[in-house]
Amino acid sequence: MCGVFGIYAPARDVARLTYFGLFALQHRGQESAGIAVSDDERVVTLRDMGLVTQVFSEERLRGLGGQAAIGHTRYSTTGSTHWANAQPIVQHGPSRTVVLGHNGNLTNTQELRDELIASGARLASTSDTEVIAALIARADCPLEEAVAGTMERIEGAFSAVVLSEGKLVGFRDPAGIRPLAIGQLEDDWLIASESCAFDIVGAEEVRTVLPGECVVVDEGGCRSLQVDAPNRDGSLCIFEYIYFARPDSELGGVELHGARVRMGERLAEEAPVDADLVMAVPDSGTPAAIGFARASGIPYTEGLIKNRYVGRTFIQPDQALRERGIKVKFNPLADIAGKRVVVVDDSIVRGTTTKQIVTMLFEAGAREVHIRISSPPIVSPCFYGIDMADQNELVAAERAPADVCAYIGASTLAYLSLQGLQGATQRPAERFCRACLTGTYPTSIPDGLRLQKLRFEPVRTEATARGAEPAGEGRSGDVAPTGAAGVAG
Repeated sequence: MCGVFGIYAPARDVARLTYFGLFALQHRGQESAGIAVSDDERVVTLRDMGLVTQVFSEERLRGLGGQAAIGHTRYSTTGSTHWANAQPIVQHGPSRTVVLGHNGNLTNTQELRDELIASGARLASTSDTEVIAALIARADCPLEEAVAGTMERIEGAFSAVVLSEGKLVGFRDPAGIRPLAIGQLEDDWLIASESCAFDIVGAEEVRTVLPGECVVVDEGGCRSLQVDAPNRDGSLCIFEYIYFARPDSELGGVELHGARVRMGERLAEEAPVDADLVMAVPDSGTPAAIGFARASGIPYTEGLIKNRYVGRTFIQPDQALRERGIKVKFNPLADIAGKRVVVVDDSIVRGTTTKQIVTMLFEAGAREVHIRISSPPIVSPCFYGIDMADQNELVAAERAPADVCAYIGASTLAYLSLQGLQGATQRPAERFCRACLTGTYPTSIPDGLRLQKLRFEPVRTEATARGAEPAGEGRSGDVAPTGAAGVAG
């Protein structure tokens, strides 16, 4: 997950535009948020734990002036949920200062981290993002060459935005696993994870950043450098289509709401059921539920009311919080009593949410609860930026659908087939990473790697276990002035 946003617009309030861009990308990460701004003299970074609206205020935004900015909303897959891992990350090197926001996950972090530490690099965080920033900051060559050389060394999934030397840079891994797009607001250029971030600020999407491409924006405009020979079709994460991306975004030329409605229509064709009502698990299951009702002729209704002030349970940082969040997130309506209901959701990952929803519906008086899932079973861990890396957590990894049905307590359970999902995207299978559904990965995965999320964390003392901050750690941000290390943006 994670959301990244960047803008180069000398005549605009770039911090405010970045704020609204991040607001549109809030669904991609809820743990922390940050904005960095750059001018000819310095780069200023402000980041903190919490939602975009909690981190930034009018007063804080007024203090962030510059000609370019980047922003980030974090969802952790490497490194703990801690201020030091909030982004954008700042790295000071002998050649330049680099500020970077990253969406994705590297698969060769350990070897690169060991190399950097051995060469004297100071790494203040435990995330893989700082490794990328440090490689660029320490490269003794022009910025574009430093970014290109770093892209050739890092492996896994990465879509990133960078501020350095007065330039805005965006780049994407050669498989194109995580999304990244270029937008334009009159004569100014933007880079973002999803097109919805352009919509909110009145910009228009120009195109997708190609797999293996580096885009540089400065006073001369926007130019492109193809670094790695890409798979021209790319391997975009299919879970972006199923769940992650906002339904009003377009990815790969496909409007996601329409794709999700088609998933529900295909699901109704593949797994029909006699029932009285179709309902969604809001909000991510709503488009597919609409499609299911349309194709089946069963009336659609709201059966679960969602508390809009509760975060997305899937991306809470631990299982205990997931379970605690689910209990306050949904409440069933009374008019399902005595009814046979079809409940449509986008996916089942751990089974926690679905099991509790089934229980709630039966307790509310539902006669039958038929679960329909608009994706195939998730059977393999993800190494590219989704927090489902332990196969033991995946409810369908070792269970047949009938066993999953028994586990969640539903009357029946059916998943959309892989062929049905692919047809709903209206794009060929070779354009996607479908590893979580098939076990086939688009990049090499080191033997034994099971993405130990906290593998770089120090041994916890009694003080840190209580949540104490390291001495001297500030939360107001970082300021990098002009100096021997180079101008930061």
